Amino acid sequence: MAHTAPLKSKLLHIAFSFIGMSVGAFFAAMALRIFLIPNQLIDGGVLGVAMILGRLYGNSYISYFLILLNLPFVFLAWRYIRRSFVLHMLAAILVFAFFMGLLETLPSFAADSLEAIVIGGAMLGAGAGMIIRNGGCTDGTEILAIIISRKKGFTVGQVIFFCNIFVFGAYGWLFNDWHIALRSLMTFIIAFKMMDIVIAGFEELKSVLIMCSKPDKLSKIITHELGLGLTFLKGRGGYSGEDRDILFVIVERLDLAELKEIVLREDPNAFIAIENLHEVAYGRTAQIALRRKTKKSLAKKTS
Repeated sequence: MAHTAPLKSKLLHIAFSFIGMSVGAFFAAMALRIFLIPNQLIDGGVLGVAMILGRLYGNSYISYFLILLNLPFVFLAWRYIRRSFVLHMLAAILVFAFFMGLLETLPSFAADSLEAIVIGGAMLGAGAGMIIRNGGCTDGTEILAIIISRKKGFTVGQVIFFCNIFVFGAYGWLFNDWHIALRSLMTFIIAFKMMDIVIAGFEELKSVLIMCSKPDKLSKIITHELGLGLTFLKGRGGYSGEDRDILFVIVERLDLAELKEIVLREDPNAFIAIENLHEVAYGRTAQIALRRKTKKSLAKKTS
């Protein structure tokens, strides 16, 4: 019985991940069939190349081109990244290609260029974001970018941007129409930003490091007035050589101003370092504690 519970949990996780990838693949395929393809817009990366070939040889072949063009990158992922990821990547590509074929006869939406760019890009980005959030990937250029960044020191974003310059440039050159290339680039930018929102969420969390002369007193005030949890980190002054406690706090953007006010009120000479956070994962115990602190904080603010 001890082994069945983790197995059941793992199977449920795999099932929910596959469902999430399928929903994302459906949205992305629908965006392509309704908005992008009828308006001769393309995405970046491997999908963009597949769409260029689809325009040359027939849009009904896009799903086949997508699978064939991604096969070399699946091999690279198998060899250089991890084999468990390859299974998720294959599943995402096949499901996406399936929906691309299934929705081939879907009627296009009578949209002007701006509507097609914004709505189509947003739908495509949301679908791609759901696929990535559930552990899948449909664009082999991301695999290539990860490998190059490990070996050459370039960032993943730099490699992807460099590859897409060639994709959109080739599109404008092949069809002698730089307007569709620029409109496609705008669609890609919107899709990329929407994908980032879906993956990272709307929460704007900040991590704050506080170095002050009264860490014990300040920690009690922060916990009592803001209802925030914090962690003591051990540090040493680079100039003085003195051991000191550093407060580490994760705070939402709306509470950041109040946190800075409290810190500087108690210690005008305090040093505060603030960084952006994309995501914070809480364990079960931390979630219970967080809900309790949130309720206390809301009760204090409404009273």
